[in-house]
Amino acid sequence: MMVQGEAFCAGLPEKVLSGEGLSHQEALRVLDGDLPLLPLLQAAFRVREHHFGRGVRVHILKNAQNGYCPEDCTYCAQAAGSAAPIERYGLVEETELEEGAAKAWEAGAYRYCMVLSGRGPSLDRVRRMADLVRRLKARFPIQVCLSAGLIDREMALLLREAGLDRYNHNLNTAEGHYGRICTTHTYAQRLSTLEAAKGVGLEVCSGLIVGMGESSDDLLEVADTLRRLQARSIPVNFYVHVAGNRLGAQQGLTPERGLRVLCLFRFLNPDAEIRAAGGREANLRGLESLALYPANSLFAEGYLNTAGHGIERTLKLITDAGFQVDGPLHAD
Repeated sequence: MMVQGEAFCAGLPEKVLSGEGLSHQEALRVLDGDLPLLPLLQAAFRVREHHFGRGVRVHILKNAQNGYCPEDCTYCAQAAGSAAPIERYGLVEETELEEGAAKAWEAGAYRYCMVLSGRGPSLDRVRRMADLVRRLKARFPIQVCLSAGLIDREMALLLREAGLDRYNHNLNTAEGHYGRICTTHTYAQRLSTLEAAKGVGLEVCSGLIVGMGESSDDLLEVADTLRRLQARSIPVNFYVHVAGNRLGAQQGLTPERGLRVLCLFRFLNPDAEIRAAGGREANLRGLESLALYPANSLFAEGYLNTAGHGIERTLKLITDAGFQVDGPLHAD
C-alpha cells in the first residue's frame, strides 16, 4: 500500500497533463512538504517523458564579452563592485564566435548560446550581432541563442529577422526579492525585455538562480511568470559563490532542494525545455544524474565565470543514466 505522500506523487502526472495544474499549496508541498524524493522525481519524469521522451538537449555557451559591467548584481563575478579575479575583455572577434559555433555543432550541441556582459547593447551592436546570426544560420544547422542584456522591440525585431532562434534574459528571482540582489536596474526592465522579444515572435529563454536567499513563494512566482510568458526554455541555475562576489555563500540549497526545484518547474511549465544549468555540478553533487528526470536539457563546457563538465563527460552522464542526446540537428 502506498503511503499518503507516494499516492499524491502518483497522481501528479495526470493532474498536470490534463491541464488542471497544481494549486499554490500543492506546489509548495513539492518544495517543502513530506513528499518522498524518488516518487516525486518519477512523477516529474512521466510529465517530461510525455513531452520530450528520453531526449536531452545539450547547449554550449560562448562567453563573447566578459566583465566591465556597470550593473551591481551581487551574485555576479562580472558586476560593478565585484572583486572576483576574472579575465575582462570586450566583444571578441566575430571569427572567434563563428569558430565557437563550428565547434559546438561538431561536438553535437543542440544549441549555441552567445553571451555578452553589460546592461544592454547599442543599436549598432545589435545590427552587428544580427549579421553574425545570419552567417551562423547559413553555415550551421544549429539553434542559436543570444543573451545581451536589456533590449527593446526594435532590437528584438532585427534579431528575429536575422533568424535568431531564442533570446535569453533571465528573471533570476521574484519581483519582491529583486531589489536585494540588484539596484541598478529593475525587475520590470527585465520583464519588458522578455515581452519585447516575445512580442516580435522570438522564442523566450528565461530562468532563475536558486540559492540566493529566496523563499519558496518566490520560486513559485518565477515559475508562474515564466508560464505566463510561455518561455520555451527555462534554465534553472544553482548559485555558486565566486570569491570576491558581494552576495557571499549560497543559502539553503541542498542537492535534494535543487532536485525539488527542477520538479516544480517541470510541473508548472510541463512542455517547456527545463535545463539543469549553471552550478548543477557543485550543488547537486552525487545526485546530478537525477536532474534528468525532470530536466530535458543540460549545459556543457564552461559557464560564464565558473567551470562545468566538458562535453564528453556531459554526454556520458546522459547515456549512463539511460537517456539519449537530442541532435545535433544535422545528424539524420
